[in-house]
Amino acid sequence: MFSFLNGKKDNDEPGAGSPAEPQAAPPAAAPHAPDTPFHPPDAWNVDALTTPHPIQAGTAPQMGPTDSARTAEFQQKVIDVIKTVYDPEIPVDIYELGLIYEILVDADCRALVRMTLTSPACPSAQQLPQEVRYKVKAIPGITEAWVEIVWEPMWTKDRMSEAAKLSLGFF
Repeated sequence: MFSFLNGKKDNDEPGAGSPAEPQAAPPAAAPHAPDTPFHPPDAWNVDALTTPHPIQAGTAPQMGPTDSARTAEFQQKVIDVIKTVYDPEIPVDIYELGLIYEILVDADCRALVRMTLTSPACPSAQQLPQEVRYKVKAIPGITEAWVEIVWEPMWTKDRMSEAAKLSLGFF
């Protein structure tokens, strides 16, 4: 029974014909990575997605002085990856929602994103900042990334882009 799970036919299993015979436990499946046709480009910093954050809670990011040239160089790239982060309860990306307040990059290509949440009780308060951090850190050239949650100014619907308001029917 359920032979499709182990790739054998029912009649190929030892002891399948006689229920009185004890059946040996199936061999443990060897762990393996699934074969997939997708392979990330070499330019992607995939390790950045799995590397634990070196900063412990309550400590400030190790940013140097903001470099306006580096900020200008990376700002659009950061915006582009942030636009792939969606609030799970709202079908609009967090950039269009107006949750991103500031993007800064220092001379060593360390990025700081200051953002807010729609409310202090946001159920995605853990997920959204982590997703932003990992995606920003994976940008080629960015050496480290931090996300700082700020509550001033408080987020309101007025911070949303016209496109976000239109898609949510706020007109």
